[in-house]
Amino acid sequence: MKLGIVISTQPARFSAVLFQADLERMVARVAELGYDGVELAVRNPALLDVEALKRLLDNRGLEVPAIGTGQAWGEEGLSLSDPDEVMRERALKRLEDHLNLAPAFGAQVIVGLIRGRLREDTAQEQRGWTVRALRHCAKLAARRGVGLLLEPINRYETNFINTVEEALAFCEAVGEPNLGLLFDTFHANIEEPSIEESIRACAPRLGHVHVADSNRWAPGRGHVNFGSVVATLRAIGYDGWLSAEILPNPSPDAAAAQTIQYLRALL
Repeated sequence: MKLGIVISTQPARFSAVLFQADLERMVARVAELGYDGVELAVRNPALLDVEALKRLLDNRGLEVPAIGTGQAWGEEGLSLSDPDEVMRERALKRLEDHLNLAPAFGAQVIVGLIRGRLREDTAQEQRGWTVRALRHCAKLAARRGVGLLLEPINRYETNFINTVEEALAFCEAVGEPNLGLLFDTFHANIEEPSIEESIRACAPRLGHVHVADSNRWAPGRGHVNFGSVVATLRAIGYDGWLSAEILPNPSPDAAAAQTIQYLRALL
């Protein structure tokens, strides 16, 4: 398994992203610590200098396993399930832009909070809109030769797809074989009765793993049993990425160093 860490390419309010300023410095630091790659949190692909970013990462020997889309929701309120049709169309266009960006880095694209939240009076319609949007995006991802990943997220951040079971059912409703799952140990610690059983359940669709401890600090700073997590991932034949999406506590550098030291020992 390879180790990555989430960095933001643009300023953002989301706190569980390390190194949010000075892109060149943070890329250098990640490489110095020995990470294999960086997961890019991208609000708007149109604002990126893609070639300059590729050169920066290539010069440091860093891969890009995935591109996050959550900042489109966090910074602009864009979601695929918005009752406002104009906002839904903007969200879909933004997700298409991420899918068009992904081939430049050989990256997968994550569908997390950009799916939005359900309202009691429109929940069924919102689910239908999101199913159709992800069906469209999965087909586009297949044409682009990149992966599309649905991430279960805990109940405190959204009421729309909190568990692996719900995510698997949603994938079946979408009906596209290339729609995979992202498993996040922080969200799973809140929502799943057993992290190990949930990993085994999502094995056929598992495409990426986020690691953070129970308090969203670096692995080893809470009570998630990462030894068991790694053993379970090995048992199902997962050989992809462990990508740290963690709070910058007690500092960004310390959190990044703690993560790679702790996980390298397990791997």
